[in-house]
Amino acid sequence: MSPFREDGIVWMNGKLVPWKEANIHLASHVIHYGSSIFEGFRAYKNAKGTAVFRLEAHTKRLYNSSKIYRMEIPYSPDQFKQAIIQTIQANRLKECYIRPIVYRGYGALGVDPFPNPVDCAVLVWEWGKYLGEEALENGVDVKVSTWQRMAPNSFPALAKTGANYMNSQLIKMEAKLDGYAEGIALNIRGHISEGSGENIFLVMNGHIYTPPLSSSILPGITRDSVISLGRDVGYKVIEETIPREMLYIADEVFFTGSAAEITPIRSIDKIQIGGGRRGPVVKRLQEEFFGILKAERPDKFEWLTYITV
Repeated sequence: MSPFREDGIVWMNGKLVPWKEANIHLASHVIHYGSSIFEGFRAYKNAKGTAVFRLEAHTKRLYNSSKIYRMEIPYSPDQFKQAIIQTIQANRLKECYIRPIVYRGYGALGVDPFPNPVDCAVLVWEWGKYLGEEALENGVDVKVSTWQRMAPNSFPALAKTGANYMNSQLIKMEAKLDGYAEGIALNIRGHISEGSGENIFLVMNGHIYTPPLSSSILPGITRDSVISLGRDVGYKVIEETIPREMLYIADEVFFTGSAAEITPIRSIDKIQIGGGRRGPVVKRLQEEFFGILKAERPDKFEWLTYITV
């Protein structure tokens, strides 16, 4: 069943258009060459209203991706943030997933992207827990993928671009067909990188570990949030290269992401992790994370942008 509302509204190149009319031409460059950059994040409903989570950080990463791929966005960051808010308001959604996308449009076909316009859009829709509601407590079963993350100086991992997610699709499809919820990719050196659409963390001996940016990972906004939260409540958070086998002997392992939020991993390659369900560190981080989102804890990091819907 589709999560999309056919009566929804999409922001496209400065205009609000009906969902069914938010179309592009078949000869658009993005369809043939994957020339798009995008973001994914959420707006949450809490006791104070509707709050967009880390709007500023996601907008900045979008513009960083555009700079890496030489796609000059024809709107200022402030204009784009207003477009995101306007789209949420137009759809009258108190809570939603947000997908801004910038892409090479209709102009010419060929590897050279420059003859094509840079088009922009914002979509919003209601989307539940990415790996399932019960996964936040019970955890998920995953495998180490046979597919590796891209090599340095091949595809820029720091950019969130559509083309990179062909690699993610291979990881995800393999995992699902093998009976797992998700896959974990290694980098070309055989060290831990990330999931198909999530960053990864380990807990060992009371410390939290996560791969560095040099391990071909996306600089996740939720990853950054968890690092800040972990340090704030007293954990030592270490960003360093992690060997594959460290996954199996960790006390806890968990995914982070705008879609996955903070999801524990209960087994990897059929090896039980810790107690085989959510551990105490993940539970504490979830309490802090969702406490801020639900306005039950102070927004000390100023992550929430409240909007009127």
